[in-house]
This record gives sequence, structure tokens and C-alpha cells, in this order.
Amino acid sequence: MKTQLKKAAAALLVGTSLFAFQGEAFASVHNVNKGDTLWKISSQYGVPISEVMMLNKLNSHLIYPGQSIKLPATITQAEKNLLAQLVHAEAKGEPYAGKVAVATVVLNRVDSPDFPNSIKEVIYQISNGYYAFTPVANGEINRPADSEAMKAVNEALAFRGKGKGSLFFYNPQTSTSKWILSREVTTVIGKHRFAK
Repeated sequence: MKTQLKKAAAALLVGTSLFAFQGEAFASVHNVNKGDTLWKISSQYGVPISEVMMLNKLNSHLIYPGQSIKLPATITQAEKNLLAQLVHAEAKGEPYAGKVAVATVVLNRVDSPDFPNSIKEVIYQISNGYYAFTPVANGEINRPADSEAMKAVNEALAFRGKGKGSLFFYNPQTSTSKWILSREVTTVIGKHRFAK
């Protein structure tokens, strides 16, 4: 019986590999281990749970050890690194949840019709002669990100499409913009207010 199961698993892996090379809309496959959850898998790879469920035709969050989960294509590693660098520069000294929220603001802007359509374009956007993010203006964006910033980016990607729709964040103690103070506050994390 075990031999038959091993052969079936091998055939499944070969079949899955063939699908990956035939232009399927997924980037890789994760084999479920004991203790894995869709949330852990989504956070690990930085992909939205909703897309993982849709791609695998799952109706619930229930998964089993040995199950092969297809993972959707996500942003490039260069985009993840750039976003992590921004998170590191903008949210240094802030709680982890604040780092996730900063990354989420950038992703929300990418998804909004009012902002550019890529992470790089959002981060380097100039409006009224000013960069959208201070670390771009002062060069802090060029410093390497730490592992916590990268983890926050992956969590924000897994959480993508959820949340309160924040498109902005600011520190009310240092902000000089009266316009930003007029925006609806969605949440407060650490020294930052998030708004839409």
C-alpha cells in the first residue's frame, strides 16, 4: 500500500511540474507539512490567501499534510526588496504591526486607480514636486532592509485586499501637511496614523 502511495505521489509531483511548465498561472508548489496552515503558507511566500484558495479551488481553510498547494505568481524579489527597504526606513522603531501597515499602504496604492500601478512607481511617485515618501527624498530608501521588514512585506502581501483600505500614513507630531490631517483615520499604530 505504501509503495502505491509513493508512486501516486511521484506521479502527482511529475504532473504538477508539467503543469507549471505549460503556462499555468502559478509560480510554484508548496507541499503541506504537519502544522502548516493557509495563513502560514501565504505569509511565508507573500501571496494572498484568497488567491491561494481560488487557485487550488479550496472552499475552506482546511489543508492536510502531504497535500500540494499551488502558489500564485507574486511580485518580483526586487519589488519585495524595495518595499522592505521602504518599510525599514519608514517604520524603524515602530511595532511590527506598524511595519505591516506601512507595506499595506503601498500595496493599497498599487491597487487603487488613483495611484501608479507598480510598487516601484508608487514608492518613487512625485506629486506637486515632492516624493510621496520621505526616505526616497533623503536617501534612506537605499539602505538594506532587516529580516523583520521583509517578514512584514510578506505578511502584507498575504493580507492583501483585506483591512481598512489605508492609503496614507503620517506621524502627527512631525507632519507639516494640513491636508493629511483632514483624511479619515483608519487606525493608529505606534507613532503613525493610517488614513484613507
